[in-house]
Amino acid sequence: MQISLAAFQNEHRATRRVIEAIPLDRGDYRPDAVSKSALDLAWHIAASENFFMTGIAAGAFNYAQPGRPESVRNSADIAAWHAETFQTNMARLSELSGEQLVKVMDFRGLFQQPAVMFLQVSLNHSIHHRGQLSTYLRPMGAKVPSIYGESHDHAEARKAAQT
Repeated sequence: MQISLAAFQNEHRATRRVIEAIPLDRGDYRPDAVSKSALDLAWHIAASENFFMTGIAAGAFNYAQPGRPESVRNSADIAAWHAETFQTNMARLSELSGEQLVKVMDFRGLFQQPAVMFLQVSLNHSIHHRGQLSTYLRPMGAKVPSIYGESHDHAEARKAAQT
């Protein structure tokens, strides 16, 4: 379990950098009319992680999740909310027993699997949407942060700082 939580922690840092890269005044950007806005996509990532993590810790998923709080208005607010809920959830998950981790959970009647397997489902989901969100950044005038190694934008900033 510690290996899974360490991977989750690493991915959380990368996801947070991408969310924080959204310019505060460009959260309404969307590459296409049918796409989520940058802010809605960032919230989807943060809220989905919270959904999975709280559900795993509780032993059952709560589908009556509240929407985005009114106090969460921009990318900085989402990043802060995400960081806070993530740390609380990580603490709860790290205390789960082996018996709790292998308890079979149901996801919307679509599939049933041990609770620990939903950590990977959540991780895959977040990575997928983080990739989508990272493609929004340059067209909205932002820089792409490092995700898995140095990004072009990060390398250019590093080179500029060295001169």
